[in-house]
Amino acid sequence: MSASTRRGGTIALLAVGLLLLGACAAGPNVAENPGGYGFWWGLWQGAILPVTFIVSLFTDTVSVYEVDNNGNWYDVGFVLGIALFSAPVLALRSRR
Repeated sequence: MSASTRRGGTIALLAVGLLLLGACAAGPNVAENPGGYGFWWGLWQGAILPVTFIVSLFTDTVSVYEVDNNGNWYDVGFVLGIALFSAPVLALRSRR
């Protein structure tokens, strides 16, 4: 297998991965949750933060942080979600 074929396959795989991650972006808050969003929503939205941030640069209907949250538990989940996403990325970066 030549290097150009391998590079083309890698680019195609990255493009498909970015499209799949784009489908995970948070949407607008159209209906308020009476109890507010808790730990699990914070964890999910922290994990998808990189994709949500990029999408939020191009549209006003996507926000990075859920304003209708229940306080500290949402924040803990949000930060933990960011850490769970960024740790493997940083580990792979330091290996090179």
